Amino acid sequence: MPHLMNTYGRLPVAFTHGQGCRLFDAQGKSYLDALAGIAVNTLGHNHPRLVKALSGQVGRLMHVSNLYRISEAEAASDRLAALSGMDEVFFCNSGCEANEAAIKLARMYGHQQGVEQPAIVVMEQAFHGRTLATLSATGNRKVQAGFEPLVTGFVRVPFDDIGAIEQLAARNPNIVAVLFEPIQGEGGINLAHREFTRSLRTICDQKHWLFMVDEVQCGIGRTGAWFAHQHAGIVPDVMTLAKGLGSGVPVGACLAAGRAAGVFKPGNHGSTFGGNPLACVAALTTLDVIETDGLMAHAAKLGEAIRGGLRSGLAGVGGLVEVRGDGLMIGVELDRPCGDLVKRGLLAGLLINVTADKVVRLLPPLVMSDAEGAELVAALVALIKEFLAD
Repeated sequence: MPHLMNTYGRLPVAFTHGQGCRLFDAQGKSYLDALAGIAVNTLGHNHPRLVKALSGQVGRLMHVSNLYRISEAEAASDRLAALSGMDEVFFCNSGCEANEAAIKLARMYGHQQGVEQPAIVVMEQAFHGRTLATLSATGNRKVQAGFEPLVTGFVRVPFDDIGAIEQLAARNPNIVAVLFEPIQGEGGINLAHREFTRSLRTICDQKHWLFMVDEVQCGIGRTGAWFAHQHAGIVPDVMTLAKGLGSGVPVGACLAAGRAAGVFKPGNHGSTFGGNPLACVAALTTLDVIETDGLMAHAAKLGEAIRGGLRSGLAGVGGLVEVRGDGLMIGVELDRPCGDLVKRGLLAGLLINVTADKVVRLLPPLVMSDAEGAELVAALVALIKEFLAD
């Protein structure tokens, strides 16, 4: 047996290589990848421009540390700032690290405003990571169980409920920030209404709170915009990114603007590997390909087609609750736990995921073709019908 720590319930398959939206196992069986490494493989597998860029960078320089200027990090930060309208970028290695940076930034901001016990508003069903601070911010008891005492300083409210936040604003003087996902991924593909997002931005401005968005899963073109909050026409004070930013190379980022810009000074935060040349070339190449190949518009169009196909194919099927999502971030909610669909999909050569017990989660690569989208719909409709009939 391998000496890996027993932290994952792994499926009985190991992939040897991939091409586009296909993965292949040691026996040569092909699988349609509708999960993209959990929203990571933005450009699918073995994308020629990414492979060329990474191979070239490996031959030049992979790591030097942030004791020195890193031109690739500077270029990536400029690109992200231009796309987001934000001012500063801190590079790290993952989504939870990006959210840790956001939490630390909010606390430092609060102390600078004279708040001795700064508190951050977070949402029910949220997922922000598995470090002690980010799992404390997460609204999932299963993630937190066994790791008490949790980190204090978080105030939880229902998702997409502006009234609950207005009540907090009236009675809690320690609040300094709000942290939320425009689309909750792990929580079940739950979409915040755009009016909620705009109203939350207004409250944060009125109360001088930091408006912080976790775009780790829903960002980087997946919803048809560079970042999901842009659909609401607002700019946050803090935004966190990871997953799809490097198309498989670990890279995360915490962006700051407005009141949040300039809060961190040298020595306040850091990362040994964050912003290394290899990761930043992966990010730059990913952003370039999304833009030049029109992948955001494609994600919006294909996502609509997939959702429409699923609704049509499952119309009248008992047990279906809802098909929802935005772009290529799609959830199919059933009226019963459906984790068994993951194994059934694997046998059928389809890679999917189930989250929140009852929601089939689809996060295909942005390079998925129209034909592959139709293939995905046909395969998943058949699997769900068979499952619900058992």
